Parts: sequence; structure tokens; C-alpha cells
Amino acid sequence: MKKPKIIVLTVGVLFLIAFFGCRESEYVIPGEFTIVSDNGGGTGTVTWTADNKYLLDGIVFVNDGQTLTIEAGTVIRAKTGQDINASALVVARGGRIIAEGTPESPIIFTVEGDDLQGSVPIENNGLWGGVIILGSAPVNAPGGENFIEGIPEQEPRGVYGGTIVDDNSGIFKYVSIRHGGTSIGDDNEINGLTLGGVGSGTTLEYVEVISNRDDGFEFFGGTVNGKYLLAAFCGDDAFDFDLGYKGKCQFIVGLQSDASGDLLFELSDREGLPATRPIVANATFLGKGMDEDGQLGRFDNSASGTIANSIFLFQKDGIDIEFSNKTLDSYQQFLNGNLRVLNSVFYNVGNNSTLKIFSVYPDNVTDVTEQDALVSSYFDTWQNVLDNPGINYNPQNIDRMNLIPVKQNIGVLADLEDVWFDATDFKGAMGNSNWLIPWSILYTDNLLE
Repeated sequence: MKKPKIIVLTVGVLFLIAFFGCRESEYVIPGEFTIVSDNGGGTGTVTWTADNKYLLDGIVFVNDGQTLTIEAGTVIRAKTGQDINASALVVARGGRIIAEGTPESPIIFTVEGDDLQGSVPIENNGLWGGVIILGSAPVNAPGGENFIEGIPEQEPRGVYGGTIVDDNSGIFKYVSIRHGGTSIGDDNEINGLTLGGVGSGTTLEYVEVISNRDDGFEFFGGTVNGKYLLAAFCGDDAFDFDLGYKGKCQFIVGLQSDASGDLLFELSDREGLPATRPIVANATFLGKGMDEDGQLGRFDNSASGTIANSIFLFQKDGIDIEFSNKTLDSYQQFLNGNLRVLNSVFYNVGNNSTLKIFSVYPDNVTDVTEQDALVSSYFDTWQNVLDNPGINYNPQNIDRMNLIPVKQNIGVLADLEDVWFDATDFKGAMGNSNWLIPWSILYTDNLLE
């Protein structure tokens, strides 16, 4: 097997052109960098240590059978570039990553030239690729396998999916991914963290994606479960669940600012099995403000799932359910009881009208009056509440925020009857403590109260 190409280079002044509309900046990062590139051999089974500085040069794989261990406190930077010059880290199917940071020493993925002290403005995006993890869990695709977006299609290590529900791709804990989402072609951008066919044996906890040009987190099928996840200031969706994802998520935060971003969450699918049907509890989704065109979320095609005990604030439009008058559309999933938004709190959404928070999204259907009325009526049926929980967040000025609600006990809680979920006495992602402290960039950049 070919060995990965690793070069130690003394770096004096690094210049970063922050393209895609971001200002040009000049940074000085002294010291020796370990340049990591991939000639087909992947990383090998290796440990990256906190006392070294790493620079990804191109798309680097952890190949089948290899394990990449990353010590707590390690910083991995990536060269800027797009198309064939994009840089990213990809854990191929059969490979493993053991990236286990700590609250005091998180693992950070960022762009070259980032001194972690403000040299790259927090809102800069699209400067490098991102992190992709692929596994052997089931996905909704012909033959049970698919090719992941975000890397060149001729790369055979981009295949994911299989039959191993509890497949284990490793540990990804206390990890910060910043300023990614570069494009490798038309409509082919890299998500902050892409999870393709990742199984439930994988640990995914305390991970943030900051200012990614595409989605923050995208789950393509698989069964991996995640807790304590943050997607902030991304150019597309905060969380995207697709192609038969059947995992569970608890304590997740999606933040938008100004006019950036599309949906805070999206669930979509195609005909076939498995069907996209996650369970999400204790989410906090904060939009871009009532004066901007924006939508909380959408269930597309035949996707369904449960969102419970969550908080939704500051978005002009609410949640859409696609109606195409087909047997397998999301509206039919709603009728079958597979699609639910339960015991959650809404405020400054849909002009604070319960009739506008849930609605039908027509696909090739002209008259949806009846379906729209039925969906809208479920605001109360699902025991949701229209009330202000008192979260201090201004999408037009993110200098200071407090994501802990002033009002902790609004309405009754849904019992999900699943031992995987932690029992809580609050709605939203946070009770009396903020789990982003002290490891998140929101804390280190003094954005949190």
C-alpha cells in the first residue's frame, strides 16, 4: 500500500485570500507544519498529536482498515481552494477516526492561517472543505450503497452504505469544524460534517460546525445517534436528514444570522427503504429574524420523523410538509402518524399565528386548502405552545447571546419512551447550564453571556 505523503515545512508568513466575498487577510503563524496529502495510501494507522500543527493539502482519506487517532487539543488546518484544489478529511467506509477532545482541549478543524484569535472572522465561510465520515449502515439507495457528495465521483473510496446497523466508525467528540464548505463543482459543495451510512456504534457528541458555506450537518442514511451538536451561521441548512436516516438526536442547536442560511432543518427522501424517520428531542432552532425571508424546516418527499420538546424562534415562516398526492409523500406520513412535532415552543414564527406555523407545501398540486387546514390544526393536537421562552438572541447582532431560556417550564413534556434519550425537565437544547462552555468558539470568541 502506498504511504501517505507527509512533509514537515517551516512556515513563516501564510497568506489567506478569503474569497467568496470575504475580505483579504494576512496572518502570521510561526512554527513547523506537518503537511498531509494523500497519494492513495490514506493516512495510515497513525496518531496526530496536540504538539504538532497539521495542514491538509487536498482531500485526505482514512482508508478501509486504517485508524486515525487525534489527540485532544490538536488543531488541523486545511489549505484553501476549490474544485480539484479542495482540501478535506474523509474517513472511508471501513476506516475509523478516534477524535476525542475534552471541554478544555477540543479538537479544531479550520482553514490555514487561522490563529484561533480572530484572524479569520467568525462569519467567513467556504475557505476549505470539511469532514466526511462514511460507514456501512443502511441507506436508501439502489443496491444499498451510494456515492457521497462533496468529493470527485471517480474516487472509489467515496462509496458508503451497507447492512451493518451498529457499524462503528469511531469517536467524534468535542470537535469544532470552522469556515468550510468549499465547492468542488456545480451544486457540489462540502458540508461541515457529512455522515454517510454511519452506524449506531459510532460516538457523536459535542460537535460544532461554524460558518460552513453548505449544510452544517448532513446525515445520508445510517443510524448514528448524536448529542450536543451545534450548527451556526451556515449558508444552507443547519441540519439535513436524508436517504433513510433513522438515528436519534438530542440537545442540538441551529443558529442563523442576518440573511444567511436556508432551512434550520430539512428531512428528505426518495422512494424505497429505509425511509428517513429520525427522532429529534430538545432542539433549539433560532432563525434569521421575522424581517428576513426564511423558513424553519421542511419534510420532503416521503420523509417523516418526530421532533419533540424543542424551541423554535425568530423565523418568518414555519414548518412545511410536502403534499404531492402520492401514496408515499410526507403528507401521507403525517396522516399515518409517522410525522409529528410534539410539545414544543414557538415564538416570533409565522407572525405568531398558530395557523401559519404548520402548513402544506404543494408539489404539482393546485388546491391544498383541505390539507393545509388539517395540518395547521395540529398545533394544539400535538400540544405545542405559543410563548416567549426568553432566549436572548439577535440574529442581526450576534455579539452577545444567552441560549438558556428564562422560562424553563412552558407546557408539558412529551415522553418519547426511549431509554437512549436523557430525561429532562426543560424544552430546548439547554436547561440551567450551557454545554457549549468552555469548548465552543461561541465561548472563546466572547459571544456567549
